[in-house]
Amino acid sequence: MSVVFDCSDPAARSAGRNAAVGAARGGRLVVLPTDTVYGIGCDAFDSEAVSSLLEAKGRGRDMPVPVVVGSWHTIDGLVRSVSVQARELTQAFWPGGLSIVVEQAPSLAWDLGDAEGTVMLRMPLHPVAIEVLREVGPMALSSANVSGRPPATTVAQAQEQLGDRVSVYLDGGPAAKAVPSTIVDLSGDVPRILREGAITAAEIGEVLDMDPTELVAQQ
Repeated sequence: MSVVFDCSDPAARSAGRNAAVGAARGGRLVVLPTDTVYGIGCDAFDSEAVSSLLEAKGRGRDMPVPVVVGSWHTIDGLVRSVSVQARELTQAFWPGGLSIVVEQAPSLAWDLGDAEGTVMLRMPLHPVAIEVLREVGPMALSSANVSGRPPATTVAQAQEQLGDRVSVYLDGGPAAKAVPSTIVDLSGDVPRILREGAITAAEIGEVLDMDPTELVAQQ
């Protein structure tokens, strides 16, 4: 049986945060509001919970789960090395609607799917999500929808699709942007935009001092 907490009420927000943290630490799934769309998440280092997340979405291991963090510094322990370009982009757009694909630290004991040594990272711009992340640590977080259906932009849409497979739903109101994050792949020799979303190619190009058409053309 899942529980929904209305985070517009301070008491319910506090109770919901505690419930979500407890659920994530206990290997269960939670739904969080972010600045882009709602996300379904779990402890990134709990491989059984990650498997449950993929199952809830009807998604295979060939689509590995992204990871969200609660601070800029957390990524230092998650990646092989933080490049100048990664640092510039995170300083410019985190917290916010930018996801970066980078080489993960080889020592990490997690299983996010068939990621082939890379990980997609983001720091969401939503206070409720940040509060949970700072308690739990890095979380595997994917859009709160069944694979093939539109991402949820309200908690009701997430609950309609995912039901009791999720233990705790945190209702932060309608998603502010209601579009997915922009994904920039920094794992190769040259940055490339895999998906243009909340952050435009022009904005990415300005930070990296690159022609945005080249970033997109390399797809």
